[in-house]
Amino acid sequence: QVQLVESGGGLVQAGGSLRLSCAASGLTFGGYSMGWFRRDPGKEREFVASINRNGSGTNYADSVKGRFTISRDNAKNTVYLQINSLTGEDTAVYYCAASAFGRVGAPARDYGYWGQGTQVTVSS
Repeated sequence: QVQLVESGGGLVQAGGSLRLSCAASGLTFGGYSMGWFRRDPGKEREFVASINRNGSGTNYADSVKGRFTISRDNAKNTVYLQINSLTGEDTAVYYCAASAFGRVGAPARDYGYWGQGTQVTVSS
């Protein structure tokens, strides 16, 4: 059974930072590209960042470029999202997802496995 478990969310002041983690089990982690998405209530799910199988390629939404960094540790079956310079616009539930297609920039429909999400709330 595939499981993706996010952690690291919380309440943070504007301008602050968080590091989100997503631990994967039940799949050959190195065979999947990984992505982070987010959803704020009342809004569409939004792509945030993705990383290819070996971590050599990444892709970011324009809204987070320069502030967010995605990385992975295949030995630990974990993908990370470092988020800096947070603003209220970043408040959302953040989800990690796994795609067997292995490429960055894949649409959400290409991700077959999803975590339960971790809440990030930015206070002003």
